[in-house]
Amino acid sequence: MIRTKFYRKVFELNGHPIIAKGLRVFAKSKVSKPFICSFAKLYNLNMEEATRGLREYGSLHDIFTRELNPGARPIADSADAFVSPCDGYLSIVDDLSPESTFMVKGQNYTVEELLGSSEKAAPYAGGRVLIFYLSPTDYHRVHVPIDATVEEVYPLGKDAAPVNELGLKHGLRPLTRNFRLVSRFDVAGSPIAHVMVGALNVNSIVRTNEADVVHRGDPYGYFSFGSTVVVCVPKDRFSFNGKMGPVKMGEEIGKWHS
Repeated sequence: MIRTKFYRKVFELNGHPIIAKGLRVFAKSKVSKPFICSFAKLYNLNMEEATRGLREYGSLHDIFTRELNPGARPIADSADAFVSPCDGYLSIVDDLSPESTFMVKGQNYTVEELLGSSEKAAPYAGGRVLIFYLSPTDYHRVHVPIDATVEEVYPLGKDAAPVNELGLKHGLRPLTRNFRLVSRFDVAGSPIAHVMVGALNVNSIVRTNEADVVHRGDPYGYFSFGSTVVVCVPKDRFSFNGKMGPVKMGEEIGKWHS
């Protein structure tokens, strides 16, 4: 209990808006450029798939939000394919209760908390929650998992706690306290919730696609350091192909049933 309280205090301090803002300014400045090579080496970034060479990036933020060469992430094109919206580690929460509760690392969450209201959570009772954890090594741009109409986009939360192993275990429910961008997509008359969750220190989420109609694999936005993507799907609309663990953006993870 003492250790848990200690970790929470450390995370809350590091997630303070003033500290987050300072780190964000540093990461976007030319002053951070000398750290690019060591960052790339430490996290073993695959620069062969990037659109620019390592020395062409001007800041840590620049390389962290790097774009990839065409074809680096093939988009599954089978009928009704539902693809991973990002690189990351995928875990699945099956069979949400009527109250839409789910557990991550021993902590209880609700879809109501995640999306901001019981009304917005109601369509996902009995459905599934897909959670994609991104590490600093991963490509940090987020894409669209399936053809859809964008019905609503809104921000929630203000904290910036980490969403890594320690943060999820010892932080105070970071998935539903952190700043996040919630997008409600309509897929052939059924909703999905596409949630980009910010994380420790540089709590920035940028939506790059303002279109009302989006397609599988389209770019949608990016994170500035540390992140998680959560996707909520209704009951009987998504069949999972069973692949949990590391996934790449564009990889088929299941089928959508209209």
